[in-house]
Amino acid sequence: MPFSDALKSLRLIQSQPKSGLAELYRTWRGHLGACLPRRLRLWVLGHDRRLLVLPQGDQAQVILAEDDERQPLGELTLDSGEPLPVPEPGTNGRSEQTLIVLPAGDVLRRSLSFPAQVRDNLQQVVRYEIDRLTPFQADQVLFDTALSGPSQRGDRILVELALCRRDRVEPWLQRLREAGSPVDQVTWEEAWPKANLLPLDLRPRRNPGTLQWGLALAAMVLLLGAAALITPLWQRGEVLALLQTEVARARTAAQEVDKLREDLERARQGSVAVLQRKQEQPRMIDLMRELTVQLPDGTWIQNLDLDKGEVQLRGESSQATALIALLEKSAGVHGVAFASPVTQVAQTGAERFNISFQYARPKAP
Repeated sequence: MPFSDALKSLRLIQSQPKSGLAELYRTWRGHLGACLPRRLRLWVLGHDRRLLVLPQGDQAQVILAEDDERQPLGELTLDSGEPLPVPEPGTNGRSEQTLIVLPAGDVLRRSLSFPAQVRDNLQQVVRYEIDRLTPFQADQVLFDTALSGPSQRGDRILVELALCRRDRVEPWLQRLREAGSPVDQVTWEEAWPKANLLPLDLRPRRNPGTLQWGLALAAMVLLLGAAALITPLWQRGEVLALLQTEVARARTAAQEVDKLREDLERARQGSVAVLQRKQEQPRMIDLMRELTVQLPDGTWIQNLDLDKGEVQLRGESSQATALIALLEKSAGVHGVAFASPVTQVAQTGAERFNISFQYARPKAP
């Protein structure tokens, strides 16, 4: 939660007026310091040193508050010219702030309700309405306001008003100013956080160089903290990108392997088909052997064509008409028929024939 408050305060710096920049920086610095270990906080931000002046009538106790420790320094009288009790120098050359802490009985508190539209100009509106809200005039009191939340109606805001008489505080303001320690904050016991009754025009101006240096250091710490938070996410993104690259490379390799496997399978199937077709095709030597056995003497083959199992057989024979019956008895032969009419050869008296049939490779017995 303090870290988120610090981020929120940093975003508000640009929108703040110059008069409230120092106060906003101190608020943000406190939130940021709560996020850091003690040693690192003290090294970067230094010690939180405050000089507390607790008035009781014409006398006041002076206390040095450093971080969570308090050290009494002595007493201060309003009318005397004695110097202010001086604390030991702070670490890193940091000067402490001076606060007047009034008794709770010197501060009048009242809860008010205003229209929500006056939220941005709350201080001015309250100043104009002081004489109506309190028995004092605006120049007679010092006051501060704090938002306590929206009302149940939703169109109004609840405001906490705290004020004290100016004549009880101004002598101490003058006394501390003359002692060389102008007052940064006027608060009271049991006040809300960052309450300050001191008007902006009465608050001392701090060295802007110190403020800028503190802002630079705080911004550096904030950037380092953000880097520490973002680095694991960035590393995870880098690892994820690397894994995605490896997965894409492995997927490409797997696709190439699948393609090679498919090509090999197609080549294998083609080889098997060729071998199978070769085994199914009839062999010419088997056909020649079968014709030699079946054809009778006195038969000559002049032309033998075998194409895709279809055979064209032309020649001469003394018994051409008997060839049909003889060929049909041959193994693997079917569909025997004359492709053309049988003719007589005048010189030899033989018959010229042209026979066609289908021949398939005989099955093994």
